[in-house]
Amino acid sequence: MFSTDLRPLRRLALAATVALALPAAAQAAIVVASSGPSAASYPVGRKLDDAGTVTLRAGDTITVLDGKGTRVLRGAGTFAVAAKAGTPAKAATFAVLTMQRSAQRVRTGAVRTGVGAQAPASPNLWFIDVASPGKRCLVAGRPVRLWRLETKVAATYTLAPAAGGAAVPVAFAAGAGVASWDLARLPVADGARYEVSLAGKVLGTVETVLLPEQPRDAESLAAALIDKGCTAQLDLLATTLGQS
Repeated sequence: MFSTDLRPLRRLALAATVALALPAAAQAAIVVASSGPSAASYPVGRKLDDAGTVTLRAGDTITVLDGKGTRVLRGAGTFAVAAKAGTPAKAATFAVLTMQRSAQRVRTGAVRTGVGAQAPASPNLWFIDVASPGKRCLVAGRPVRLWRLETKVAATYTLAPAAGGAAVPVAFAAGAGVASWDLARLPVADGARYEVSLAGKVLGTVETVLLPEQPRDAESLAAALIDKGCTAQLDLLATTLGQS
C-alpha cells in the first residue's frame, strides 16, 4: 500500500517556493582600464558588485565591463556600477566577436566604434594580427587564424619558431583578410613564441597562451585575458563592447 503522508511533498513544495523567492545572486562587473589618483583602489581585474557604487576623485578614469558592455566612469563623483535601465545587452556583439569562424568566410575587417578608436580592427578576438602579433590568448584545440588589414593583393607570410626551426607559409589570397595557421606542420604550444615574417622581414613575434576553454561571457573572458596578460585582446573586447 502507498503511504498517504503528504508531509514530505509539502516540505519539497515549501523549499521550492523559498528558492524562487530568494533574490538572484549579485552580478559582477570587472575593471578593464584604470588611471588617476584612485587607480590603486580600482586596479585592472578588480571585480565590482553590479549593485554597488564607485567613488572617484578628480582626474580618475575607470572602464568597467559587464553583461551590458563597457562604459567609462570619470571622477569626481560617486557612480553606480550597473548600467542605466534600458541599456541593451551586448550578448550578440560578444557572440560575433568570439565566434570561431572559417577563414574562407571572413573577407574583410571591422571598424572600431569606441570613442577615439577609428582605426580598423580585427573582426574577431581570436585572430592574430600579422602586423602586431604580441601575446595572444587562444582556445586549446581550436583552429588558429591570422588577420591582415590590407587585402588588395595576395601575400604569403611565414611563421617560424623563435627558438629555431622550419618556417611555415601562410598564404592570403587577393581580397582575403584571414588565413589559417597550418597546425599540422606547426603546432601551437602554450607559452611558445613564433616569428611572423613577410618577404624575409620579421614583423614581430607572437607568444601563444592556451586557454582550456572559451569563457562563456564577457566578464569571464576579460578576467582570463587580464590574468594571462593578453592586453591587445582585452582592449579589442572593451572597445567592441563599448557603450555610446
